[in-house]
Amino acid sequence: MPGVLFEGGSFRPIFSCGVMDALLDEDIMFPYCIGVSAGAADAASYISRQRERNVRIFLKYRNDKRYFGVGNLLREKSPFGIQFVFRDMNNEVDPFDMEAFHHYQGDFVITATDAQTGMPHYFYKKDVDRDYMAFQASCSLPVIFPPAEIGGREYFDGGLSNPIPIDKLARDGHRKALVVLTRPKGYRKACTSSDRMTARAVWHRYPRIAQRILTRYQRYNRAVEACEELERQGRIVLIRPEHGLNSYEKDVEVLRRSYEYGYDMARERMEEIGKLF
Repeated sequence: MPGVLFEGGSFRPIFSCGVMDALLDEDIMFPYCIGVSAGAADAASYISRQRERNVRIFLKYRNDKRYFGVGNLLREKSPFGIQFVFRDMNNEVDPFDMEAFHHYQGDFVITATDAQTGMPHYFYKKDVDRDYMAFQASCSLPVIFPPAEIGGREYFDGGLSNPIPIDKLARDGHRKALVVLTRPKGYRKACTSSDRMTARAVWHRYPRIAQRILTRYQRYNRAVEACEELERQGRIVLIRPEHGLNSYEKDVEVLRRSYEYGYDMARERMEEIGKLF
């Protein structure tokens, strides 16, 4: 049976949220779903069948200082309001349907990175509770977030160790898949000055994470090339935007258009998606 994979990228997966809602409109639920960072957090609302929940949150709260703002730095060591984003939002503000999520019959996989080893760590549906720490772990970019502590271990963003986990999907037995990326065709990652600064900032305490930051571009580019080869072989349907989106885009109309673009693109390719089954 096929799987579905959602890349992360802070606010860029608003494009993927459009794809998710197009799938829900066709009552297409993949029996296996794996996501990274915001791609995993957003995919949870696909699994719980809460159509438009993701886009509603983006449009209403993107510029709410409780969600994202410098005032959060003193309280939570992150520009994101961690308590608001992961707990208040899901439990009170725009409730996540935990019951529907756990009734999903398939496998749900959240990609994170072990802070000490630098290796991928995978959380599953059973690991998701009202604290939503598994999602926080997957989204915890060094410097932007403090590490998330679960069971006495610390975790960072899954994109550091396995940014597009097509290999994990295959190891779990799924030879066909829908893969939704958030960068346009032709994009290749490079090691930037920002990456080098972040690596220096964490090197003393988390040397394996620093190494992962410096080499992340290599894993990312290899994974994109692997996806493109699988697309040529007819084993995956690869959906990605034609134009890039700022990872921290402020303009909610730009975010809305990206969501609608993802929705329309998925609708146009629904016949291809259906043939995966």
